[in-house]
Amino acid sequence: MDIYKPLVALLAIVNPVGVVPFFIHFTSSFTRKQRQRTIQVSCFSAFLVIAISALAGLQVIEFFSISLASFQVGGGTLLLISSIQMLNAQPAEAKKSEVTEEGSTKVDAGASIAVVPLTIPLLTGPATISTMIIYADKTRHWWELAILVGYGVVVAAVTFIVFSASGRIARVLGQTGINIMTRLMGLILAALAVELLADGLTKIFPVLGSHIG
Repeated sequence: MDIYKPLVALLAIVNPVGVVPFFIHFTSSFTRKQRQRTIQVSCFSAFLVIAISALAGLQVIEFFSISLASFQVGGGTLLLISSIQMLNAQPAEAKKSEVTEEGSTKVDAGASIAVVPLTIPLLTGPATISTMIIYADKTRHWWELAILVGYGVVVAAVTFIVFSASGRIARVLGQTGINIMTRLMGLILAALAVELLADGLTKIFPVLGSHIG
């Protein structure tokens, strides 16, 4: 397993900087204590999604008798779609209009928005889960799997820092700066998606690999 690629992919997909405008919007009427609680719950929930996907994702797809190569092609396609959304300055895991509507409804109802929509689908979702399962299959030792779970801690820590400094980040970068960051992350994600797609396709159609060779 390439040790650094999963972390790069995770940071590109989660992209907490791109979620800052949503976080500010959804928590604008919160007290400081409520905002801190929201940050803690959303970061811990994001870690759980990543860790569970890495540890149990392979068992789930095996239960449904799905081949890893097919899942890799599907996951790579999903990442490519997510990267295209990011290149359009949209969240990787959800449509902006749907998230705003859902979050606003929850805020009006006084419900917590830490898990839905902040963690799912804004921070993590199908693309994140697919990525963790694909890279979990590439592990050959327990410590490599532990590193994948550790990346969940890294992502949660980065998200905690970004959300805690969301006001300053919004002032410094502005919407234009955040959009540029999102597009750059989308470009990186697109490259990783093509690599995963190519790897999956050569497993399903070995003739492609021999032709390239």
